[in-house]
Amino acid sequence: MTFNLPNGFKPPDISLPRTQTAIVQDNAGKAIVTHDASIPKLEPDMVLVRVTAVSINPCDWKMPAKFPTPGAKIGCDFSGVVIAIGPDVLRTSHDIALGDRVCGGVHGSNPIDTQTGAFAQYVAAYGDLLLKLPDHIDHVSGAVLGASVISTLSIVLHSALRLEGTLEKPVHPDKNSGLYVLVYGGSTSTGTMAIQLLKLSGYKPITTCSPRNNDLVRSFGAEAVFDYRSPSCADDIRTFTSRSLSRVLDVITDARSQIICGNAFGRTGGSYTVLELPDPDSPIAHKRTVDTQMVVGLAATGKQIALDHGYERAADPQLRQQAAKNFSAVQILMDNGQLRIHPARVVPGSFQGIVEGLKILSEKATSGEKLVCFVDEREEALHLDRL
Repeated sequence: MTFNLPNGFKPPDISLPRTQTAIVQDNAGKAIVTHDASIPKLEPDMVLVRVTAVSINPCDWKMPAKFPTPGAKIGCDFSGVVIAIGPDVLRTSHDIALGDRVCGGVHGSNPIDTQTGAFAQYVAAYGDLLLKLPDHIDHVSGAVLGASVISTLSIVLHSALRLEGTLEKPVHPDKNSGLYVLVYGGSTSTGTMAIQLLKLSGYKPITTCSPRNNDLVRSFGAEAVFDYRSPSCADDIRTFTSRSLSRVLDVITDARSQIICGNAFGRTGGSYTVLELPDPDSPIAHKRTVDTQMVVGLAATGKQIALDHGYERAADPQLRQQAAKNFSAVQILMDNGQLRIHPARVVPGSFQGIVEGLKILSEKATSGEKLVCFVDEREEALHLDRL
């Protein structure tokens, strides 16, 4: 059927189905497939994207488990094709056009906006938090990149860790031997991106992972790699950094990581950034020299994050401005071929594949790769034919 889009959108109307297929939460928060999901509402600063592929993040199964919202669409990261552009996007950006291949992210499992979610045939996303896919990046890699990692690291690097070096104005590590930053959990997609952005900003990223992923994290730019299962892991990090470590990003945030990270800091302590709620009884929580901050990457939208138990965030437009600037810098890196994408593992089966992928991730049955599912079954068939 033909939908009349809000005033100022390009095009003014578009042919869309009355409902769409999507992954939503049932009454217990469990992911189910529905064919009666609504087409998302559009705001002036949004674009409408026909989704090609999606990737699965830990938050895609953790949020429904922690904060069940019946009927809420699930999913954050996607790649797809722009089919409508809002007037604010048209006015402020000359880069996004109809038919562009893009990747981005949204706040899936949103208790105050249940229509938002990437695991669907169509998604509405903010135009300034999108990346255009150059010809050398396909939809699988685009889905891996998405936007959640870029949004999260925008807050981590510039607000939580308060690093002076940026992608536009990097510091000079050759003149500053103490510019080490530890990324605990380097073989995750957030870890490999953090390693790259830190290095491109002039820092010396070091990381932890399982030894089987050592080559992976080194290929993304890690200066040194430590086995998180080794009893001497923290001591090894302290020795390597000459007890100068003052900046730590803990991607994993479990009991082991908090102990290792706490013991890896130098004498003067520093900034410890986590992506999950830390244990208040962990030894690091009682270190007066260590400033712990938990980052909720979804806050980069600038909108209210209406969760609870420490994950809630007030609306903060400055975070949106900061994230948009970071997306612009990352776009240049992508266009110039300076950014590598985390390895992908495609789970077949379209929407049923997404349900299976959520199960795989929740059971921690994957390592060193990001799970991707095609929403567009035709694109999935083409992908399989090329293998």
